[in-house]
Amino acid sequence: MNAVAGEILARVAVDPGKRFIDVVVAALALIFFAPVLLLAALWIKLESPGPVLFRQTRGGLNGRTFTIYKLRSMRCEENGDKVTQARRDDDRITKSGKLLRTTSIDELPQLLNVLKGDMSLVGPRPHAMAHDAYYGALISTYNMRFQAKPGLTGLAQIRGLRGGTTDVEDMAARIKADIAYIDGWSLMSDIRILLLTVPHLLMAENAY
Repeated sequence: MNAVAGEILARVAVDPGKRFIDVVVAALALIFFAPVLLLAALWIKLESPGPVLFRQTRGGLNGRTFTIYKLRSMRCEENGDKVTQARRDDDRITKSGKLLRTTSIDELPQLLNVLKGDMSLVGPRPHAMAHDAYYGALISTYNMRFQAKPGLTGLAQIRGLRGGTTDVEDMAARIKADIAYIDGWSLMSDIRILLLTVPHLLMAENAY
């Protein structure tokens, strides 16, 4: 995917305070969750053949691509022109993967992406390249989400716009929230979203 024309950088993408918080919190979180990650990695390895880490190309700031890291939760990996979103009772999901996805533990390796600078703690969730191409052609404002680094969580997620998208309207609602986050960004909004993420994870019905 080519970089978004004009290299538009919103304030959210260049603020040094946001980057400082990203690095400090991501480093501390990796240390805190290290035992959980080790246990999860062992379970994945014992349950099914394949790598512990799932890697996939995603679109980031200004549309530049990067490799996202997740704990593998499925028996197969997709990274091509067609990517099938996970759905409820998806038979590709392993037993360990079901728990990891429901609790979002599978997302913790993205803290490495935050440290590398590919992602932020808060921002629009990155989509598979195939979905960027598909929805980008259908939603006129889609590419505006690339004005910020993708995040582990975001405004769309705490508004309940999480999980698979069954139609264009679902994705359009998510994009609207992403753009609202970028336009109204502040460090306090990031802190608020982070604080609200935990209860939303616990109550989410569309995590699978």
